[in-house]
Amino acid sequence: MGSIKQVVVVRNDLGMGKGKIAAQVGHACVLGAENVRKSHPEWFSKWWGGQEKIVLKVSSLAELEEIKQRAIELNLPWSEVTDAGHTQIEPGTFTCISIGPAPEDLVDKITSDLKLL
Repeated sequence: MGSIKQVVVVRNDLGMGKGKIAAQVGHACVLGAENVRKSHPEWFSKWWGGQEKIVLKVSSLAELEEIKQRAIELNLPWSEVTDAGHTQIEPGTFTCISIGPAPEDLVDKITSDLKLL
């Protein structure tokens, strides 16, 4: 098993402020890590030491849905974040997704063409 990393992909079209984005990414990291801790404890253990995370962006809901579908097809752990709607955006808005922590080579099959946030 090679390197393990977690990637969070954020919608860049919602006009979220920096603090809102940080909160959404935080939710994605925690949800994703907990998911993998339960489903793939060996990946979680290897990742826990350095906790490599990368935050990338997409420009639409359609692109984020495509990322989610590709994770499902590759049987990679993913966690979707939808906002409660208390501040800047509407309740139930799909803001970001966590892929992994999972083997880097598998995650890269989905995210390698995306730009850093």
